Amino acid sequence: MILVTGAAGFAGSHLVDLLSRGGADVVGWHRPDRVPPSSQTSIRWLAVDITDRRTVSTAIAAEPPLAVYHCAGAAHVGRAWRDAEPTFSINVRGTHFLFEALRRIGARIPVLIPSSAMIYKPADRPLAEDDELLPGSPYGLSKLAQEMLGTRAIGDGIDVRIARAFNHIGPRQDPSFVASDFARQIVDIEGGQRSPEIVVGNLDARRELTDVRDTVRGYRDVLDRGRTGRPYNVCSGNAVSIRELLDRLVARARVPVRVRIDQARFRPNDTPLVAGDPRRIQNELGWRPTIPLERTLDDVLEYWRLRTQNAELSTEN
Repeated sequence: MILVTGAAGFAGSHLVDLLSRGGADVVGWHRPDRVPPSSQTSIRWLAVDITDRRTVSTAIAAEPPLAVYHCAGAAHVGRAWRDAEPTFSINVRGTHFLFEALRRIGARIPVLIPSSAMIYKPADRPLAEDDELLPGSPYGLSKLAQEMLGTRAIGDGIDVRIARAFNHIGPRQDPSFVASDFARQIVDIEGGQRSPEIVVGNLDARRELTDVRDTVRGYRDVLDRGRTGRPYNVCSGNAVSIRELLDRLVARARVPVRVRIDQARFRPNDTPLVAGDPRRIQNELGWRPTIPLERTLDDVLEYWRLRTQNAELSTEN
């Protein structure tokens, strides 16, 4: 059995899709306050609060996994500035409780930690795995602590693998993230639910925009073939500006759209460039992204259009 924590979340749900298509026996943990996707009937769902030590321990002991993808986590960089305590609780304490439960049953299994590009010291070039680690945000610090917990667990015989994901986007992403935020605003404008104006923050920042379906394929490859404790950047090496992302989405809108910059949407200490060096994962594991940005943006817009249509049908019924 393969355990996916955070399986009802953004990356977790796409990972579950990938593993299920491969015929894996998957158990998906989801937050007690989140309903798992009804379309994913091929896996077994279990409500587990990752920050509840007893619940985590009981669930692991009841059905020991053969491998774990630890996707449960607080993932929003900007929100962590306002709500640092829950970010550390979920990302650090939750990871500690998971490894504690695995140690208790003597598990010696592969466990993937999806880390983040936000643990690196910012630079004006693509970042490699050996570059300096100096998080510039509470979120980045929580992910570095998560990696350190994984390194400690290796000493207990747990086969920890580390995937450092750079920015990834796609269908199902929460609208608090930039691509989904823009797409949902466009769809609301198309439906006449808001004035024809998109409100945005900093458009000059440059980010990698890997499709989440490529990212979770990278997670699988790192768990299957990566070396214990060796971090792998899951990235393309190519970054685009948020302005270019917005322009491409606006060009796909079905109605005219204006853009207004709102200073309140700017993040503290926003990093100008976040891009990774993909050579390690390419050379050692053969992973490369395959989904073009154009398809990703089409799929994100279609996701929000379908959600809006379904919401309207539910209201009518």
